[in-house]
Amino acid sequence: MQDQPDPELEALRARRLAALERASAASQQGPVVLSDASFDAFVAQHPTVVVDCWAPWCPPCRAMSPIIDELAATWAGKVTFGKLNTDENQETAARFGITSIPTLLIFRHGEFADQVVGLPPKAQLVRMLSPLAA
Repeated sequence: MQDQPDPELEALRARRLAALERASAASQQGPVVLSDASFDAFVAQHPTVVVDCWAPWCPPCRAMSPIIDELAATWAGKVTFGKLNTDENQETAARFGITSIPTLLIFRHGEFADQVVGLPPKAQLVRMLSPLAA
């Protein structure tokens, strides 16, 4: 005869699993790969978001990538970074009028706040984005 699972114990397990998943996501220090399907939820979920819009064939995008990775690690817990491949996610790219890449989309509390088009020098990019991490 099998014992029935204790509903309180199952609820506790579910809460602990959810807490572990949240902690794991919070500890992630690199940009999150986004898609048309995940974009809105990701932006709504975090207070400050920078999305790197890029394509694999774009040399300036490839130059921007390690800078974004470094900033994501440095500002983890303050600014959340995402990466959106515009070739694979044309709906979101069109929605934000992205015609040149790389483009960084900046969101505050789920609302579009600003954008950076092109590849500025690293020091300039850090100066432009550092107020987000304050």
